[in-house]
Amino acid sequence: MTFRTGLAALFAAATAIATPAAAQDYPDRAVEFIVPWSPGGGSDTLMRLVAGNIEPYLGVDMPIINMPGVGGTVGLREVSRRDADGYTISLVHEGLLVATETGVTDLAWDDFDPIALMTASPQFLVAHPTEDYSTFEEFVDYAKAHPGEITIGVTLGGVPHLHAAMIEQAYDLQFKYVGYEGTGERIRALVGGNLDIAIGDISSSLQFVENGDLVFLAAGSTDRLDAVPDVPTFKELGSDLELMVTRGIVMPGGAPEAARATMEAALEELSKDPTYIEQTNNAGADVMFRGQEGYRDYLAALDATVKSLSEVLAP
Repeated sequence: MTFRTGLAALFAAATAIATPAAAQDYPDRAVEFIVPWSPGGGSDTLMRLVAGNIEPYLGVDMPIINMPGVGGTVGLREVSRRDADGYTISLVHEGLLVATETGVTDLAWDDFDPIALMTASPQFLVAHPTEDYSTFEEFVDYAKAHPGEITIGVTLGGVPHLHAAMIEQAYDLQFKYVGYEGTGERIRALVGGNLDIAIGDISSSLQFVENGDLVFLAAGSTDRLDAVPDVPTFKELGSDLELMVTRGIVMPGGAPEAARATMEAALEELSKDPTYIEQTNNAGADVMFRGQEGYRDYLAALDATVKSLSEVLAP
């Protein structure tokens, strides 16, 4: 063996030894979690449960920074500009795919590295109490008699907009859309009497329903939920609608394989944590873990579905 080939062999061996050590160093500081939605909504609530319970499995803290705007795309734009080093993560749900398809943003789901799908949340048609209707059937009758007069709070160009349009189509109704950035913002507007109805979820709305400030007219789940057993599903009410929001963790595109694998493993362990599961259920969502490959497949299939419904969201 010559001196040069011997040196090359030593360098290769040293590299092979150093690589696992480098992988073990991640993470060596806090991982910043940019939540691209306002505080108080479903996404913020559920992602704070992830951040608040992840430290035993990841080994570092996960501080949250809320960065709302333009249907969740402002925060995701910031994430896309961050270094792909594993120290910035964010949240993706159906809203990004809808925003991409409707031209709200040029960002797409595959501009990011999907790490893990974490939760699924049924959506509800929520109403401000009124003498005009107290059940979904009465609401449909009233809405048909007053086309275009019912104001509904949604995220324009987002999933709530899609869900509202699906309700319109299924029951031959016509709403007047009012746009809000996040679930918490439009539910507060509904409580304040500035809207007739809105698309909401348990985490943002249940406290107001229990106080008598709001009422759930229908649930987008497959079956009635234990948390609100008296609320009928859309399927019970004559349609095949399933209105769900899934939420998963992503990193800026091109993140190191070791960082992606470590984060995926930590999130998988978290998804089995009884305390985390109970907290998520109490917030009106189910834990639904899928790792990198499964989450990527899910987003690709969902993207095809959103594209097939693009005419519903056309301006």
